[in-house]
Amino acid sequence: AMHEGHVVSPQELTVLLQPLFTQNSRNVVLFLQDRLSVDDFTYLSESYGSKNPFQNQVNELFINLLQEILQSSPSSLVLPAVDCEAIRYLLSTLQDSGYWKLTNVTNLNVPQLEVNASEPNLLVVQLQSLVSDLREISTLETIAENDKIIGRVTMDLQERGIHFSVIYTAMRPSRISRRTDVVAELRRQLMAVEEEDSTSYPPLNVTTGNYTCILFYASNFTLKANSSVFIDLTNATFITQDVDISASECSDSNTTLSLKYTKPVNGITSLEIRFLMTNKFYEGSSRKWSTLDSVEIVQDGEKFATFNVSVISAPAEYSFHCQLVGTSNLYPARLVPSNNEAKNWDVFISRLQIQGFNIENNQFSYASDCTGFFTPGIWMGLVTSIILLWILTYGIHMIMQLTTNSRFDDPKGPALSVPQTE
Repeated sequence: AMHEGHVVSPQELTVLLQPLFTQNSRNVVLFLQDRLSVDDFTYLSESYGSKNPFQNQVNELFINLLQEILQSSPSSLVLPAVDCEAIRYLLSTLQDSGYWKLTNVTNLNVPQLEVNASEPNLLVVQLQSLVSDLREISTLETIAENDKIIGRVTMDLQERGIHFSVIYTAMRPSRISRRTDVVAELRRQLMAVEEEDSTSYPPLNVTTGNYTCILFYASNFTLKANSSVFIDLTNATFITQDVDISASECSDSNTTLSLKYTKPVNGITSLEIRFLMTNKFYEGSSRKWSTLDSVEIVQDGEKFATFNVSVISAPAEYSFHCQLVGTSNLYPARLVPSNNEAKNWDVFISRLQIQGFNIENNQFSYASDCTGFFTPGIWMGLVTSIILLWILTYGIHMIMQLTTNSRFDDPKGPALSVPQTE
């Protein structure tokens, strides 16, 4: 039993998982998502009624448990949670706890999983990423699809008579909870630090000899092929690092980051993504600038897609950072398809940071952000302020034009006569 607001530490989580390590049937299925919070279950299950995305037995049991906790808890606003640090090392903790047969499940369309019930198995199922930060309906559809995947995998194991335990979690929370142990004036800063810590894993680095020549980081790196097949490359690129970067090239003027994946999803044997960067001197600014010129996607060594890149440049000594990069028109940094094959792909990259030149101490340099100083909000505030200032100026001017009478009528004397000329 956990009281409201309690955050389970890595040590406490290890103790809670001990029954999984000591039971006779040691089969654990770890469903791993990019973002998830306890609030998602309560909010989505209640707000959408018949469109509740949680339909399989595992999530229904969890929702029922949450409802019981809400009814018995003194506070229905704050629920227990698990520390992001504990989740970050969950997979390594499970692997170190016993002689598991580790199986990474990325091909979610296979009819049956290869599970040998005579030995302990650890199945890691990579769920689809919640790629959209702009439309909540997309998040709802993605969670519903992940719910179907959970139901399909668990029903397959149940029909085969395999006993197993399920862990459904994510690498970071989808909602950042407010810290209650700090003063009000520090809350904004601490929330920003907490959000940064929740997604802290090392960037991908490409080295030549003892020197790092490319650094690449993203909190979400997802592709969508033919408007139907999601390919989440975040974990494979940054966490498990199941990616081949041997084809990357570095020089003082041209740099290519090559990411090769083997069977990222069903139907795709190989996938290579290239980021082509240049470092040139520009006379207008009298300095060198590094620019991401194009992005290439090569599927199965045959299908070649090319994207032109806009607004991704920085001084040669800086790194480049952008909150949203992709093929959507709503993103500040866009990948524009330059051939017909590129039109079959959608790219979603969140919190991109990349540097291909002048890397020191194996760390990102100061970041040049894609967001300009004058954001739409600032322009709206300036225009509104100018309109209000004009109204105020006009009102003061009209008040200053008012004049008072120079002579007044005396009731005891003759009537005051004012000529028309006055």
